[in-house]
Amino acid sequence: MRARIYQPAKTAMQSGTAKTHNWVLEFDPAAPRNLDPLMGWTSSADTQSQVRLRFETLEEAEDYAREHGLDYTVARPHQRKPNIRARGYGENFATDRRTVWTH
Repeated sequence: MRARIYQPAKTAMQSGTAKTHNWVLEFDPAAPRNLDPLMGWTSSADTQSQVRLRFETLEEAEDYAREHGLDYTVARPHQRKPNIRARGYGENFATDRRTVWTH
């Protein structure tokens, strides 16, 4: 059984970093999905593809994979560049602007 360990990225609809601090271990699909010709639904007999385990640290996830004899790969997250100065809506009306703000 092959597994993948990664730290999820924030979604496009998120402004914060919630749900991005844990590490996730999920299994690769062992078989392709089947398409039901009548309804168009997809199905699979592979129940391991539904399992997603969350861990606090990368070491915990790797230890779990080793204990259960899983072959795994680790996908390291890309680090974001920190914003030098967080700007908000109020900055549009600041008196120390370099250029004039117009509509």
